[in-house]
Amino acid sequence: MNLTLPWPFGRGAKLGKPRKDEEEVAQLEELGVTPQLLDFVKDLTLDTFRNFPLKDDPTADGDVDTSSGSSLSKDLSEWEERHAMLLLGKAKEISQIRYALCPRFLKDKQFWRIYFLLVKNYVAPYEKRAIQNAKIKKHLEKEKSYGKVAIEVEMMESKLACCSEAVLHADRSGGEGTGG
Repeated sequence: MNLTLPWPFGRGAKLGKPRKDEEEVAQLEELGVTPQLLDFVKDLTLDTFRNFPLKDDPTADGDVDTSSGSSLSKDLSEWEERHAMLLLGKAKEISQIRYALCPRFLKDKQFWRIYFLLVKNYVAPYEKRAIQNAKIKKHLEKEKSYGKVAIEVEMMESKLACCSEAVLHADRSGGEGTGG
């Protein structure tokens, strides 16, 4: 009888630690790089970007972040930048299109602006969720720090009360002992 056990009990399994591919799937999901998006991106062409009706933007010149070693525009949000970096690794088509277009035909900033306008329907829910999670995290951290401050204030008040009682007690016992 040959018994095959599921993943947690299989050979070489490490309990309690998510596998590397599970972490990658979670990151892909968090950043909206879904199979549907990847399928859509495969259909994009050089002409899609070249012929995109992008209104002239006076701020579209320059503004490329070279300090971090990344050639992604400074104007991308943190989530968009992480999405773009992950996408470039997963969708070779976009990487090739970007290489062919930037900077000869389009500025990097324009490329990503067009890209995010094209994929807006695919990535908007994921970006919205990330923004909501960031707000919740910030709120919880703020609440936690307020709770910590309240506890510290309470501790200080109890120390002061304790110290003042000790001083009063010492004054009373010291005053009675010296007077008699």
